[in-house]
Amino acid sequence: MVVIGAGLAGVTLARRLGELGTPALLVGEEEHPPYNRVLLAEVLAGRYAPEVIALPAPAGLLRGRVTGIDRAAREVRRADGSAIAYDTLVLATGSNPVLPPLRGLFTPGHDLPGGVHAFRTLDDCLGLSAAVRPGVRAVVVGGGLLGVSAARALAVRGAQVVLAQQAERLMERQLDPGASALVLRHLRGLGVEVHTECRVRDVRCVGGAVRSVELADGYALGADLVVLACGVHPRTGLAEDAGLAVRRGVLVDDELRTSDPRIHAIGDCAEHAGTVYGLAAPALEQATALAGLLAGDPAARYTGTRALTRLTLTGPALTARTPFDLAAFGETEARPGDDVVQLADATRGTYRKVVVRDDRLVGGVLVGELGTVGALARAWEGAEPLPADGGPLLHLLTNDGGS
Repeated sequence: MVVIGAGLAGVTLARRLGELGTPALLVGEEEHPPYNRVLLAEVLAGRYAPEVIALPAPAGLLRGRVTGIDRAAREVRRADGSAIAYDTLVLATGSNPVLPPLRGLFTPGHDLPGGVHAFRTLDDCLGLSAAVRPGVRAVVVGGGLLGVSAARALAVRGAQVVLAQQAERLMERQLDPGASALVLRHLRGLGVEVHTECRVRDVRCVGGAVRSVELADGYALGADLVVLACGVHPRTGLAEDAGLAVRRGVLVDDELRTSDPRIHAIGDCAEHAGTVYGLAAPALEQATALAGLLAGDPAARYTGTRALTRLTLTGPALTARTPFDLAAFGETEARPGDDVVQLADATRGTYRKVVVRDDRLVGGVLVGELGTVGALARAWEGAEPLPADGGPLLHLLTNDGGS
C-alpha cells in the first residue's frame, strides 16, 4: 500500500492504517518533516516555531518526488529513477497555489521575481519570514482566508501591509457583509491598508526584484514584498498523466476510488460528488474513512463533509488586544422566505447570524464570542428540525452574555 503525499491527509491515512495493522509506505516530496499547513500563518507571525506545527510522522516515510504512475505494471516512478511497486495506491497530492496572470510576474526562467512569494508551503513561509522586517512594504494579493491570515501575520511582524482584494469584500466565500466588515475593521486596527474591488494587473521589478504593484486603475503601490494569496487548485498532474478521470480534481466515489479501482484519492486533490473541498476537516474525514475501507471495514464510506470554517486572528503579542475569532458554516446568505436571527454588538465587536429554512438551520456566521458555535454546528450538521422552544437558537441569544 503506497500513499503519495505527506500532507495532513496522507499522514493521517498512513498513521491510522498503521494503528489498524495495515502498514503503508508514505512518499513525501518536501524535505521538511510532515507539518500542519493550516498553521503556516502562525509561523509567519512568529507565534509558533516551525517544529511546533510538525505532524507525527508514520514509520514508513520516503522523501522524493514522484514523476509518474505505471498502472499496467502497478508501479510508481520517482525522480531518482527508482520504482515502487503497489497493490493499492492512494493519491494525497494536495494542491498548488494559483498564480494570477500578471504582467511581470515571471522571470525568463519561469521563476517568481525576488520578493514575490506564494504562500503554500513551509519553504514559502520561511522565505517570507526571512524577508520580513519592521517597515518593509508588503502587498498581499487576495483577500480570502489565506490572504487575510497572511496580511495579519505580516502586520504583526511590523510590515507596512496593503491588501488588494478583487471582490467587493473580504472572505466573500465564507462570510456575509456584516462579518466581513468586522474582519476589515480588525485588519485596519492592525495598520493594514485594505483595497476591495481592486484588481492587480502588473508586478514591476528592477534588477530581478519587485519594486511596485500596479492596479488596474493605474495606481501603483510601492512594494518590497508581494504575497500571492489567490487560492489553490488541485494537483492532478500525476492522475491525468496516468489516464485517470479528472475534472477539477481527481474523481472519486463513496469508497474514494478513482476510475482505476486500485487507486484512491483523498484531500485537496480529490473531487467527490462534484465538490473539491480544499479544507482540513474533509481531508481528515476522507483519510479516516479510507483507512477503514482499506483495513477491511465493509461499512466504511465517505458521503461528504459539511465543513465549518474557523479563524483566529491575534494582534501583537505585547498589546492587550484579545484574539479576533470567527466561524462560518453552511449558507450565510439568506434566500427569500428564510428566517434570519442576527445580533450585532459594535462596542464589543461581536456579530452573530443564523439562517433557518423550513425549521432547519442551514448556515451561520459568528464573530467574537464563539461559545455557541459547537451547539449551532451540531444542529446544522444533523439537519434535524429545530425544537419549538428555540433549542440551539436560544443559546445563540443567551449564552455568554450574547443578549
